[in-house]
Amino acid sequence: CLVFAGTGLLQEVVYLVSQGADPDEIGLMNIDEQLPVLEYPQPGLDIIKELTSPRLIKSHLPYRFLPSDLHNGNSKVIYMARNPKDLVVSYYQFHRSLRTMSYRGTFQEFCRRFMNDKLGYGSWFEHVQEFWEHHMDANVLFLKYEDMHKDLATMVEQLVRFLGVSYDKAQLESMVEHCHQLIDQCCNAEALPVGRGRVGLWKDIFTVSMNEKFDLVYKQKMGKCDLTFDFYL
Repeated sequence: CLVFAGTGLLQEVVYLVSQGADPDEIGLMNIDEQLPVLEYPQPGLDIIKELTSPRLIKSHLPYRFLPSDLHNGNSKVIYMARNPKDLVVSYYQFHRSLRTMSYRGTFQEFCRRFMNDKLGYGSWFEHVQEFWEHHMDANVLFLKYEDMHKDLATMVEQLVRFLGVSYDKAQLESMVEHCHQLIDQCCNAEALPVGRGRVGLWKDIFTVSMNEKFDLVYKQKMGKCDLTFDFYL
């Protein structure tokens, strides 16, 4: 089971690594049918019932709401956390791009809702800390979005070990290159707002006062947690 904050990019990387697929093949398929969303009735649950083990399932649910098999260590969980400043910008752009949401408020209003835990799936601060408390569990792999850009080879190696798939050195190097291609395709897709996938996105939209307020809220809500993020690369 995959649980992400802010991006669906990891689902394609995980599919690529677990299946030994080619990035061009992924571009031709409906990835949501290969990794259905646990909490979506359609096409999520219908497809999940039809999948054969080992199944790849995506979710945005908090740790406490995941199936008991995950809590008991009978299934594996890959969690990706992204620095919250970039996350809130990407989340805002995502809301504005969807007809069903058609969010028309300002970024300042959206960011204030984020800081006050008033967006879908509840508090990001609680969500990420809840999973971080389990990051040493044998069945949990806790990843950071920024590391995918900073050191993709190490992340791919972590995924290979965690998923229990086998690659020789040449195959592993090829897989890392395929993942690089996939990330480039996703982050530079014409359908996305420019640069939505890059690290440091927040610097283009945060005002000085917004940044100061965000830092204060972040310190209040994350002060006791030893989880750290890269806000610049």
